[in-house]
Amino acid sequence: MDRFFRKYVWDDERTPYLVSVARLTRGQIEYELRFYAVFSGVLFALVSVAALSNSLPHGDARGVSLYAFTQVCAALLLGMTRSAWAALYCASAPLAALVYFVLFGFHPSLGMADKALLLAAMVLWFAYCGRLLAVARAYSGLDA
Repeated sequence: MDRFFRKYVWDDERTPYLVSVARLTRGQIEYELRFYAVFSGVLFALVSVAALSNSLPHGDARGVSLYAFTQVCAALLLGMTRSAWAALYCASAPLAALVYFVLFGFHPSLGMADKALLLAAMVLWFAYCGRLLAVARAYSGLDA
């Protein structure tokens, strides 16, 4: 059972999230940045399309859709080039979500626990973005 856990859930090479940035290898950095790029790219592709829907409370939000599309582009750049600038732009996403919540509020059907969970997720995501930036900077400092 331990073999399957280490192979599919937690592998020191492919899921190095508890390894300090200074000790990461080139391969570990590439896996971490690629995973983040795929995760955020898919998330913001969905947000980009959903923000154009009139059925949402703040429907037809072209500005939100445009920002989400730029996040998809930044995620693609991050995944392909491991650029620290792309990582910096990707790191702005949780702050943009928090600004959105302040300006437009939450979906009316959300309860207090749901709102707290969303806020906690944004804060944790923002905290992880510090690591994302450090990992991207560490990659640019590695020799080929």
